[in-house]
Amino acid sequence: MSQRLADRNRPTTPPAPRSGPRRPRATAWLVLLLTLIGLGAAFSLGPSDATTTEATGTSLPAASQSARVAEIVESFPTGAVAPAIVVFSNTDKSPLTPSQQAVISQRSGPLGALGIAPGAARPASVDRTVTSVAVLLPTEAGDGENSEKIDLIRQTASKDLPAPLQAQVTGGPAFRADVGAVFEGADTNLLVATASVVAVLLLITYRSPILWLVPLLVVGAGDRVAGILVGVLAPHAGVEVDASAAGILSVLVFGAGTDYALLLVSRYRDELHLTEDRFTAMARAWRGTAPAVLASGTTVVLSLLTLLAAELTGNRGLGFAGAVGIATAMLFGLVVLPAALVLPGRRLFWPLVPKAGEPAIADRGGVWSRIGQSVAKRPAQVAVAATAVLLVLASGAFTLRTGLAQEDSFRETPEAVLGQRTLAAVQPDGAADPLTLISASSAGDEVVRAARTVPGVAGVTPGPSTAEWARADVVLEAAPGTEASDRTIERLRDTVASVPSADALVGGTTAEAYDTARANAHDTRLVVPLVLAVVFLVLVVLLRALVAPVLLVATVIASYFAALGAAWVLFRTVYDFPALDTNVPLLSFLFLVALGVDYNIFLIARAREDTLAGHDTRRAVLRALASTGGVITSAGILLAAVFAVLGVLPLITLTQIGVIVGLGVLLDTLLVRTVLVPALVLLTGKRFWWPGHPENTGQSRHP
Repeated sequence: MSQRLADRNRPTTPPAPRSGPRRPRATAWLVLLLTLIGLGAAFSLGPSDATTTEATGTSLPAASQSARVAEIVESFPTGAVAPAIVVFSNTDKSPLTPSQQAVISQRSGPLGALGIAPGAARPASVDRTVTSVAVLLPTEAGDGENSEKIDLIRQTASKDLPAPLQAQVTGGPAFRADVGAVFEGADTNLLVATASVVAVLLLITYRSPILWLVPLLVVGAGDRVAGILVGVLAPHAGVEVDASAAGILSVLVFGAGTDYALLLVSRYRDELHLTEDRFTAMARAWRGTAPAVLASGTTVVLSLLTLLAAELTGNRGLGFAGAVGIATAMLFGLVVLPAALVLPGRRLFWPLVPKAGEPAIADRGGVWSRIGQSVAKRPAQVAVAATAVLLVLASGAFTLRTGLAQEDSFRETPEAVLGQRTLAAVQPDGAADPLTLISASSAGDEVVRAARTVPGVAGVTPGPSTAEWARADVVLEAAPGTEASDRTIERLRDTVASVPSADALVGGTTAEAYDTARANAHDTRLVVPLVLAVVFLVLVVLLRALVAPVLLVATVIASYFAALGAAWVLFRTVYDFPALDTNVPLLSFLFLVALGVDYNIFLIARAREDTLAGHDTRRAVLRALASTGGVITSAGILLAAVFAVLGVLPLITLTQIGVIVGLGVLLDTLLVRTVLVPALVLLTGKRFWWPGHPENTGQSRHP
């Protein structure tokens, strides 16, 4: 490192002989050639994307009551079925006329033919204004096949209806079809939106009409390769990757990959000011950048892999896909991108072409140098003020609520929600999606009687039975996914479980949502400590210290709670969201802690490098802030914007994740890394590196 400092003090390096760069130039061309061959093979032989299941929900553990009910119901003669409920009403809410009832009766035959039990599709008058027809669909058919059935049911029900009569299709299969429709073309929409955001921000950052294309193309290629790798590897790893995980995969690859590119390009530009030879400059830039990129990327990969310990298959699939995506982004950022950058030479930076002999960014002054000097004058006051800002923002989370009702999951109201609301106006809110009650055949009647006594249960209808099991449908008074619905499910399960020898279980779509929320709570309790342990251990290994990792992890946690509190205030005042979805806190924490610590790694790794090169801790952190301030700020703004792209999908869960992570990244970039971390380093001084002593390792030239 001392030799590196000496190299930096030289104005320039003499030009290399003409034959010198042949080997590195040939290596760069070979890397690009192999990359193109690999891309061609991947696109020709691999799957089209990362999605390995058409299911749009999150599968539950086999031990959950909902999963056991679903397995038992499949043993019935009709198999596992769920009703798609066609709701007929007038748009002006007037009573249905006899002629309209006749039209509905005629329409029930063609509707029943689309289900597995045509005779069950009979008109049922709810009251004078609403009539419903239940079309039974097999749940084992898969969401894709049932979505096609829902489309046919909607077309058949609505075709040539005389005004003002309307038909709305709701029920469990219709809700899943509408969720699936959200993700139709999601990969393409997210990719286009993400790439557009990245392109604009790179163009603004580099102020070059050419340079921005190189990292964009490299990261875009990495994203496509990551998707193909996930599609190939996920089945062998025993995980399922759904459409939402595949969409988040692209966001992660573009966000992290572009961050790595910004860091490498910035360091390469610095080195071009110190040497005439671009291959030497890239070699030095790579050696200076690779440790930080590997440390930050490894942190994210290991953090995402902790999701493999989760109960929910959706969480496991997202963790696996994200880990493969970040690893691919690192590979393209450290192998393919250097080759793509070095071959065109300095003209790639036109019109701001770096010239050898100019001072390094850390020695030029500028806004980040002035910010560092301001922090250095009053580090204690700055640390207190920054912490106070984070605490004020975090206080917004005191009124936080989790658990979205089924009808509140969409930003744009789909037909399934409209149909449910029409039914709810004349029936109990839970009528559109009843629970499934399973018990031993010998105790079926007793279990039904017990279920009818549960507060919150609107009605219990006995259903078919086998020699072993009896089935009943339970309608709740509360809407699916609400707190009242959850409490009723708890009371119902406790009540029927007390019936002797009944082996009673409660399942169905609404119960699945309840079990999913409980599994998410379990996953949060398990994964959060694992993520913190991973981040802490990586920082210990990278910095060879204990005090520094504790402080850095504490700042990232503080920024997470600040982002959560600020986002909740935003959701209530601007978006009018009633609650956070149950998996939002966990995924937001995972992304923010794993990705947010990147910027601390970039800053502190550079400070440690300068400390080892001979600067004391104070000067090292100020130089690191001056040299990395611009690139880290650009990277943070870009990553926040990339996560905000999740808002293009009309699903509230992804919007919430995008907003929370975006706010958290901005806080990390503009407040935590800019002023709080430098202030903490300045306050602790040499103790920041304890038990290591990097100042004593280098030959201090700046006391």
